[in-house]
Amino acid sequence: MRMRPPSFLLALGFAAPLAAAATEPAPKDASHDFDFEFGTWKTHVSRRVHPLSGSETWVELDGTSIVRKLLDGRANTVELDIAGPSGRIAGVALRLYDASARQWSIHYAPLDDGELTSPLFGRFKDGRGEFHGLDTLGGRSILVRFVIACATPDSCRFEQSYSDDGGRTWEMNWIATDTRIAAAKQD
Repeated sequence: MRMRPPSFLLALGFAAPLAAAATEPAPKDASHDFDFEFGTWKTHVSRRVHPLSGSETWVELDGTSIVRKLLDGRANTVELDIAGPSGRIAGVALRLYDASARQWSIHYAPLDDGELTSPLFGRFKDGRGEFHGLDTLGGRSILVRFVIACATPDSCRFEQSYSDDGGRTWEMNWIATDTRIAAAKQD
């Protein structure tokens, strides 16, 4: 079964592009948008302990992210392993490029339960990646927004926010700052 973006993502513009007018250039091939990230990164994370609860309690974690290329860059994995006084978070993300929609999907599985979270769908524009999806938190449906922005080739910031009001307001719950340790070896 092939998963398609939820209908609210269609309205936000994160779905297959409509037929372009003859005067518009063809959309760019974005299958290598994550190439900048291949390698090993030192990761510092600030995580809100109880998102969408009114709590302002955050915890800090440190560790590494290792990003590996698959299928000539049209897919990749991210191994996350961070820890701090609040405990350890380890898992793997699988990111896949859909050439027909010219967008990426991001799937994550935490090590503790090994179950894939609901996918996020999106793309990069002007060096900034934005991805959206549906999930649940405490038994209620929420929207998820994940943003990737890199100030330099060796420093990137990842922000995750939740919305429980249909996207009218967003609460940030995850801020990761990655600093490159080593670039991936060229094939």
